[in-house]
Amino acid sequence: MSDRLTRRDLARLLGVGLLAGPLGAATRGGGDARAGTVGIAPLAADELGQVAASGALIAVSAAIAAATGAASGEAAAARLFSAGDTVGIKLSCLAGRPLSPRREVVEALVRLITAAGVPAGRIIVFERSSRELQRAGLPLRRSGGPYLCYGIDNDYDPLPSDSGAIGSCFARLVSTHCTALVSVGVVKDHDLAGVSAGLKNWYGVIHNPNKYHDNNCDPYVADVVNHPFIRGKLKLTLLDGVTAQYHGGPAFRARYAFPLHRVVASMDPVAVDAWAWRVLDSERRQHGLPSLAEAKRPPRFIATAAKYGLGVGDPSRIREVMA
Repeated sequence: MSDRLTRRDLARLLGVGLLAGPLGAATRGGGDARAGTVGIAPLAADELGQVAASGALIAVSAAIAAATGAASGEAAAARLFSAGDTVGIKLSCLAGRPLSPRREVVEALVRLITAAGVPAGRIIVFERSSRELQRAGLPLRRSGGPYLCYGIDNDYDPLPSDSGAIGSCFARLVSTHCTALVSVGVVKDHDLAGVSAGLKNWYGVIHNPNKYHDNNCDPYVADVVNHPFIRGKLKLTLLDGVTAQYHGGPAFRARYAFPLHRVVASMDPVAVDAWAWRVLDSERRQHGLPSLAEAKRPPRFIATAAKYGLGVGDPSRIREVMA
């Protein structure tokens, strides 16, 4: 059940009481100190599968604070975004409402970005198509409101550009319009890539993703994210892990969905996908299924992305910071 937040509520929730748990020296500070750091906060749904806006704000704030080492979600957002930015928030809505980022989670992130000084008209929540956003329960809006929300809807660059093994026309939102980007995904299995979380979400900004699914989508996922249009602008990955899916993806399969009850954030887009891989393999084992590697669909692109310097892919180097 969603509930409305007043400005007084927002100030209270963003202030004291939303500090992340104590961080060790390795996770304080900036630069490389945040590589491999994944912030995790609890967020459970009610019996109808819904979350309250106030609970989502607390969880998103705490996860981002934990990921960045900031004192609060508001302080973390101020580190990541400036008032002059145009922020694009790419959602993963292919699976429909049961396994897409919840509106309450998305709007919690928007509130933090707004608190960092970014005007509402320069916060754009988007997906490959407006239809996918509507199916996921997001309101379409090209003007007004607390944020804009619309699909790419075939508005791509007229000419392709290359990155590694890909040659694609990128969405003009990403190539030209936005100065800062956020990937907001879910934690789910993918029948070819193995994992669909934060990195593969960026397949939704190229005009020809159907060409790039061989070899478990490797190196193609990493090549898309390594393009300067994304690599140079990507500030944060946020995963709505309230519900996850360990098999049968990328479409929603109710029989394989499970309550993970987490919101996960990282400035390291590789580490957060490596974390999701570990979670999915653990759940698969509990249900008597082979690991993703044993099933011949390991997310190879994670190691490739790490090789490109996009983040940390070695599970032994990933630091979970619980909020």
